[in-house]
Amino acid sequence: MRFMILIKADKNTEAGVMPSEKLLTEMGKFNEELVKAGVMLAGEGLHPSSKGARVRFSGAQRTVIDGPFAETKELIAGFWLWQCKSLDEAIEWVKRCPNPVEGDTEIEIRQVFEMEDFGPALTPELREQEQRLRAQAADNRNP
Repeated sequence: MRFMILIKADKNTEAGVMPSEKLLTEMGKFNEELVKAGVMLAGEGLHPSSKGARVRFSGAQRTVIDGPFAETKELIAGFWLWQCKSLDEAIEWVKRCPNPVEGDTEIEIRQVFEMEDFGPALTPELREQEQRLRAQAADNRNP
């Protein structure tokens, strides 16, 4: 099972305050543990929402909304993609994580859909297309 681990933003991450050397060191050690255990597939920090945009869909119409976005508690400051045997295993790893921000925060854990989760709606043709696109995307990461 794959899980997306979402690090919530706070006033500091939204202000562009970079993590301290201490936190970077602690996170580096934690990431090493994740990699050695075969858990970590990817992980990145995100720039503040002031450098981002949202695209709102309404039927065929698209509206671009430039950041920053007001609801800091709903924003994401970073993420990991992990491979775990269960939600319980992902929870145990998150509990070992250094606190990613100053003060109180939450880390959200969400399971990623796999092809088999879509049942018969994912026809053999759509399954082949998905596998082909994943392979091409992997090639793009490793030019």
